[in-house]
Amino acid sequence: MATSVRATSGESPPLAAQPPGPSAGSREHRPSGRSGVRSTLHRLDLKAVPYVFVAPFFLTFVAFGLFPLIYTGWLSLHRVELGGSAQWKGLENYSSLAGSEFFWNALANTFTIGVLSTVPQLLMALGLAHLLNHRIRGRGFFRVAVLAPYATSIAAATLVFAQLFNTDYGLINTALGLFGFDPVAWESSKWAAQIAISVIVTWRWTGYNALIYLAAMQSVPQELYEAAALDGASRRRQFLSVTIPSIRPTILFTVIVSTIGATQLFGEPMLFGGSVGISGGSGNQFQTLSLLMYEKGWVTGALGQASAIAWVMLLLLLLVGGGHALISRSKNKRRKAGN
Repeated sequence: MATSVRATSGESPPLAAQPPGPSAGSREHRPSGRSGVRSTLHRLDLKAVPYVFVAPFFLTFVAFGLFPLIYTGWLSLHRVELGGSAQWKGLENYSSLAGSEFFWNALANTFTIGVLSTVPQLLMALGLAHLLNHRIRGRGFFRVAVLAPYATSIAAATLVFAQLFNTDYGLINTALGLFGFDPVAWESSKWAAQIAISVIVTWRWTGYNALIYLAAMQSVPQELYEAAALDGASRRRQFLSVTIPSIRPTILFTVIVSTIGATQLFGEPMLFGGSVGISGGSGNQFQTLSLLMYEKGWVTGALGQASAIAWVMLLLLLLVGGGHALISRSKNKRRKAGN
């Protein structure tokens, strides 16, 4: 009845709720749109900016690391000469290396020079680090002084040592003559030349490794030395029983790095040999793998064989790295088993 009365009396029914006008809608939805854009930009900032920061490294690595590695592997499977086209040879370059006496000679020279330079170098570095770890007068000066050979360029150091080891007028032969020894043919004799090159490498890298050992020694807890002193251990016994076991991972690290450096030895033997430095002397008595690779690639023009030598060096370094990983894993297993 009420509805009919309103209808008959001419009263209009109540208006239904109308949607807001365009001005109100624009005022309500605009803040939400801005907040959505801001949240999207924030998410992109969190996700994309780290990749932007690391992109230069990866681009540089791809351009100067990964691409040359892959391209060198491709060249090692081809016969390539300077200015010529590539011909597929498969593993022929590797098989020719296996039957080449020059390759095995270079591999043996690389091994012997590496041993002659790495072992004395690390032993002397341990001794220097042990001395610098104690409170001695002028300790800061000596710490800087031991790093001076590392800051010296390879060319300058090698040329100076080449004069010292000169057969005719070198200071080394002069000093040997004062003690009644005959002059040594440092350039033409195989073992003498390798010892001379090893001396150059040892002189240049001993201080660098000594500072690495010194940093590791300073991180050894002092309580271990105090406990060893209370047990009556001497300085020598503390060094052998406390210091060496505590810095063993650092020693293993320097052994790996020095082995890698010895495998890639190039500048010292080339500059020491002078005009015949690329071939490792007149009789290839100190030619390393790096020198052989350079000679094959840029002297004889056999880029395929040079690439094969480069990949053999890479495989040797991978074997060294794999050995290091196995040793570290076995030590970790022993440590966990002991705990």
